Amino acid sequence: MKVAYVVSRFPKLTETFVLYEMAAVEQHGATVELYPLMREKAEKMHPEAEEWVRRAHYTPWFSIDIARSNLHYLFRKPKTYLRTMWDLLWGTRRSSRFFAGAVLFFPKSVHLARLMAQQGIRHVHAHFASHPAAAAFVIHRLEGIPYSFTAHGSDIHRDKSMLAEKTAEAAFVVPISRFNRDVILEASGGKFCEKMRVIHCGVDLSRFQPNGKNGNGQEALRILCTGTMHEVKGQTHLIDACRILNEKGVLFTCHFAGDGPDRPMLEQQAREAGLKGRVVFHGRLDMEEVVHLLHQSDVLVAPSVPSKDGRREGIPVVLMEAMACGLPVVSSRLSGIPEIVEHGVNGFLTEPGDSRAIAEALECLAADPILRQRFGQEGRRKVEQEFDLFTNTRELARLFVAGELG
Repeated sequence: MKVAYVVSRFPKLTETFVLYEMAAVEQHGATVELYPLMREKAEKMHPEAEEWVRRAHYTPWFSIDIARSNLHYLFRKPKTYLRTMWDLLWGTRRSSRFFAGAVLFFPKSVHLARLMAQQGIRHVHAHFASHPAAAAFVIHRLEGIPYSFTAHGSDIHRDKSMLAEKTAEAAFVVPISRFNRDVILEASGGKFCEKMRVIHCGVDLSRFQPNGKNGNGQEALRILCTGTMHEVKGQTHLIDACRILNEKGVLFTCHFAGDGPDRPMLEQQAREAGLKGRVVFHGRLDMEEVVHLLHQSDVLVAPSVPSKDGRREGIPVVLMEAMACGLPVVSSRLSGIPEIVEHGVNGFLTEPGDSRAIAEALECLAADPILRQRFGQEGRRKVEQEFDLFTNTRELARLFVAGELG
């Protein structure tokens, strides 16, 4: 069975869940064809992404072939073509971002419909409910190929334009959390409950696993925070928590892995807080480098917050990776995060933006290596039970076949 994956950009260093999901789906017997809407200009990529870059079906913004595909449907299926264009533009009219995406991506999506029909695609799966799901919507309208989409975080929390329409025509929808499922159902007026299939993102448990290290309580606590440096990730609150720990005389080092628009501001904040030597910025890292840092750490912090423009995370994959490596975690009581982090069982949950609560949780873990070990063991067990990449993609592959059969 040939399955098409539609994503906004590829290769994107921070979207490892798409990369490894595609590989796992192929292990379950499907053939995955990748159709990125845009090519990411990546300075650094995971080694496993190189093969997918070679395999990917990249298309330009406009070409003679794209024009031919649009003329093909305009003349052969004029009502369907024009109705689809109208529904897409009308459905996104109140969202400048989605309306611009509809205008820009519609000609390309029409071309992808023709390509996929020629290449024998049996199911289309889009990652993110935004532009990729809109492209899948167009492809389905023009060629009748069933589609589904995975809804992660900001793609459904910040802007719900056409979310109900995309859900209505999808064979099924994959919210990555029960929280996201409820958001989609609310946006759809309570309809389509039967289409919801909550499937968590997962991690490769053979790659992310404990390395047998346990802190002895005498060294400085090694804190790790990985991810794009953006307001929604809440790193500023972790740096403020580090300031509090420093003032209390708690020994620690805090390592940030990742890059993004907030990095200069965060570096300045660390300097002004007098945290030189305590806070280290590593920049962009590939997966092997991230695993190495996880194995050198005592705790991972994911201090997510809702952003001013309405973004919020779903369930950060970094939590799964850290817990699979046997680390305790500190994160926010937000969105789907409580579905993986159980307060007082495998980590601590704090209210979003509460720097003092983050500091208190870290101080508690710094003073109690046995608690860190217990949390780490429980975290590994939780990921094995609910966030195993191979198990969760087996269910996804089964749904692709079911969706094709109707």
